[in-house]
Amino acid sequence: MKKFLSIMLMAVMALTVAACGGGGEKKAADSGTAGKVDRSKEFITVLTGPTSGIYFPIGGAFSKVVGEMGYKTSATATGATGENINAILTGKGELAIAMSDSVIQAVEAFGAYEGKPKAADLRAMMGLWPNVVQIVTTEDSGIKTFADIKGKKVGVGAPNSGVELNARMIFEANGMSYKDAKVDYLSYGEAIDQMKNGQCDVAFVTSGLGNATIKELGTSKKLVFIPVEGEALANLTKKYPFYVEWKIPKDTYGTAADTTTAAVMNIMLVSKKLPDEVVYDLVSGFYSEKGLETIGASHATAKREIKLDTALRGIQGTAVQLHPGAVKFYKEKGLLK
Repeated sequence: MKKFLSIMLMAVMALTVAACGGGGEKKAADSGTAGKVDRSKEFITVLTGPTSGIYFPIGGAFSKVVGEMGYKTSATATGATGENINAILTGKGELAIAMSDSVIQAVEAFGAYEGKPKAADLRAMMGLWPNVVQIVTTEDSGIKTFADIKGKKVGVGAPNSGVELNARMIFEANGMSYKDAKVDYLSYGEAIDQMKNGQCDVAFVTSGLGNATIKELGTSKKLVFIPVEGEALANLTKKYPFYVEWKIPKDTYGTAADTTTAAVMNIMLVSKKLPDEVVYDLVSGFYSEKGLETIGASHATAKREIKLDTALRGIQGTAVQLHPGAVKFYKEKGLLK
């Protein structure tokens, strides 16, 4: 009998210890410690874009996921790609959305970055969504083709922004230069505001489809998109293979027909200095079911395009290096060997 009681007492003590241990593990998880990462001690700034564009809400959703994981975080509005590349290189942020074409130019020091040191310290975390070149005008401008913009007032984007870099390349692909038009270095939000008052004829908008600023213009003007097609598209994709042919479906903005154009992928840059285990933890969180749900809720483009099986679009096969923490994640998922 004594032996039986002793065995029972030991069993009860074991259960008590197990229960305490389980509670301790839950407390540790709730405090934001995941494996080697003490999330509560890391601050992750997500650099987005202008408040009028698609980068801002989607970047904000990434920051929300980071916060829900237990990190300290903030989402910062910026001038988008050009500013974000510089901010990552100068340690002013941990994550940043940028167009892959601009990143490749910075890494290889050509195009807009010609004559500058190669930005070898840039690292990528994940592919995001295609930025579609949307060259928007209105029916009352009479402009239908790229050649028609000669002598017209054209908003090409803020100087050295991703939009403006695209504009330069599109002009070049059409055998033209800025000298052929009355170019103004306006953000597309500013250019579209001026279009409402007849002060601007054309705006370059390199963005996800369903851009809110274009939609707003469509409430007062009949929209027309200038195509990038034929020889111009062939010239563009031959010299700059990071571009792909894309369509602006007529249903997106209520136009008469689909418009052929070009697109380039957005990617998420990450600071080279961020520890491998932190980057691995973050990318795991972004591609979790809850993470994708939060990001997808920010914009229809994010819901449609940001998914694990397209994670390496705009990165793989380019000069842009993945962060080692991201490499570990993709290898585990079978996306990299």
